[in-house]
This record gives sequence, C-alpha cells and structure tokens, in this order.
Amino acid sequence: MTETQPDFDRRMLEALVCPQTHATLEYDAERQELVSRGAGLAFPIRNGIPVMLVDEARTLD
Repeated sequence: MTETQPDFDRRMLEALVCPQTHATLEYDAERQELVSRGAGLAFPIRNGIPVMLVDEARTLD
C-alpha cells in the first residue's frame, strides 16, 4: 500500500501555530487536519490550504 502525498506542503508546519494557544500543530494525514492538542481543536485543510480560523475548527473528542 502506497501512502498518498499530503495535499499541502509539510514544511508549512514549521511556520504555522495554533491561533488560540500559539503552540505547534500536528498533521493528521488521514483526516487532513492540523491538530492543536492544547486548544483541543483540529483545523481543516481544504484544497491544500490550512484554514486557521477557530470558528472553522473541529473540537477534539
């Protein structure tokens, strides 16, 4: 099974931080999200672009 390439450039993770906590983010390739454990939020990646708006984020379970 071959792994698909991410829809966005992973190097962006070095520059992006959570807009609420300013902490680093984790990339969830399966869900195409950037996860902020500290804030309990997952920010969607749409068409290869991370949507870093708290109002658009999913609350983690």
